[in-house]
Amino acid sequence: MILHFCGRADWDAARATGRYAADTLATQGFIHCSTAEQVHLPANAIAHGRTDLVLLTIDEERLPEPVVWEAGDPPDPGGMLFPHVYGPIPVDAVVAVEPFRPAPDGTFAPLA
Repeated sequence: MILHFCGRADWDAARATGRYAADTLATQGFIHCSTAEQVHLPANAIAHGRTDLVLLTIDEERLPEPVVWEAGDPPDPGGMLFPHVYGPIPVDAVVAVEPFRPAPDGTFAPLA
């Protein structure tokens, strides 16, 4: 399982069309995803303080294309790789959707 966070409105729109396509699919060619151990890192970097997010749990087996594990942007000093999805994510590949809220100071903590 891999994770991706997005705004609630973006997820609601995806459910209506049957597929989710983050803005980065058009601008970078892929959708950024994370593992449970990583997801707080991009959340803190690009979504600090946002309270409208949901966390999508994606079953890699249900994706039409295999996930590609690549360096982040910027690359992690320790060489950590992140899962990238090179195409829209079918909504039936998303097996769970949960609120993804920051702490009162706006930061996202590592998942328990």
